[in-house]
Amino acid sequence: MRAEIRQKLVKFNTVRRVVQFLSFIFFGAVVFNLGALPLLFPVLWTLGLEQNTVGDAFTAVQLMLSGWEGFGVVFPWLALASFLITGVLVGKSLCGWVCPFGFIQELLGFIKRKHTEFSVRTHESMVYAKYAVLAISLFISLTFSASKVLGVSRTYEDALGIFAYTPFTALSPAETLFATLPKMFLNFRNALLQVAFWDAVSGIASLPPLFWVQFVIMAGVLVFAALVPRGWCKYFCPHGAIMAVLNRVSFLGLRRDLVKCAKGECRLCVEACPMRVRILDLPWEKFSDPECIYCMKCVDACENKAIRLKYP
Repeated sequence: MRAEIRQKLVKFNTVRRVVQFLSFIFFGAVVFNLGALPLLFPVLWTLGLEQNTVGDAFTAVQLMLSGWEGFGVVFPWLALASFLITGVLVGKSLCGWVCPFGFIQELLGFIKRKHTEFSVRTHESMVYAKYAVLAISLFISLTFSASKVLGVSRTYEDALGIFAYTPFTALSPAETLFATLPKMFLNFRNALLQVAFWDAVSGIASLPPLFWVQFVIMAGVLVFAALVPRGWCKYFCPHGAIMAVLNRVSFLGLRRDLVKCAKGECRLCVEACPMRVRILDLPWEKFSDPECIYCMKCVDACENKAIRLKYP
């Protein structure tokens, strides 16, 4: 009986992985070739891929505030609306169901069966790191925007370079993985058609220091994600920081049936949660923890079907 229940419930998570895969393809328009669409999503993606169908809302916030490519400083109404509308209607669920970088992290999670876990105290401290990343990024964008409006941005721009325009995206692991590296490999392939192999390889060695910084950050984040489930989401993602705030007021939530829940004997839901949400300590009527990404792994893990979605 236990095996039958487990087999039935796992279908929920299978559907989610299919949605993640299709979202990943759709975002890059690799198959559909739809071209650019006027859509911004609050997920970690890139604006540097030519086949993009949709954009990264947080990158759009940075570009609009900085007046990228001479367009002038524009208040990011559309990008902020993307965060607000998504946060209120479906909470942080896009992190668990749609985000391309979240999908990559889940794939990396299969590499190592036994994952690393921080102590509760360390985990609760590290959770605030993503708010620091968000605060630093917004501080640079806002101060640079103000300097542009006042006409004194030249010194600021000379000092920060590309970081003045996109302080987070310039070092984002998603930007490196989804845009910088594919472009580099494409250029390398084209170079092989024109010059000798070793000449093309020597060109890689002459890449700017910024690329190697980006590459090291990306590699470190991917290794970290392989060791710690959803490590980037939990501790460093600024999108996650914004959505965590909005998750508190989201219509979407989860409900735990006290009659079915064997709280004193079972902690399978807590153990299954990749975001380490303290499900059993939250209000049973409806809970929408800031860190919950609605991956539904707790629902799959509960053999008594005590957890279900609640909306609104």
